[in-house]
Amino acid sequence: MVQYIDSVESITAENLRGFFVGWPNPPTPQTHLELLRNSDEIVLAVNNETHDAVGFITAITDRILSAYIPLLEVLPAHQGRGIGSELVRRMLEKLNKLYMVDLLCDGELRPFYAKHGMRSAHGMLIRNYGQQSGRK
Repeated sequence: MVQYIDSVESITAENLRGFFVGWPNPPTPQTHLELLRNSDEIVLAVNNETHDAVGFITAITDRILSAYIPLLEVLPAHQGRGIGSELVRRMLEKLNKLYMVDLLCDGELRPFYAKHGMRSAHGMLIRNYGQQSGRK
């Protein structure tokens, strides 16, 4: 059974293993915990029995007009169970009073986000893969 929480108060780095699948230079669980602590909004899907996170979503916001959702991930063993959809639903509910909520995603993920009321747009980005594991 999964519960959804919006605080890392009871989460340790040990509860955050296995994320950033496919990243060539992934953040460590400790860096992951720090990025969750420093995000303006978070929602975590947590296994009730082990207290390990099985999914998470983050947002950065000015709390006035805009927010950006940089990260959404569900562990591979837990995908296909609606956890990602529930994380998005809960985050969009937190941000529903804002004028704009933006995110960037790979093209194959557009249908997933469209199901949640988001629409496709064009954007620009910089990726510094040397810093992918987090700044230290």
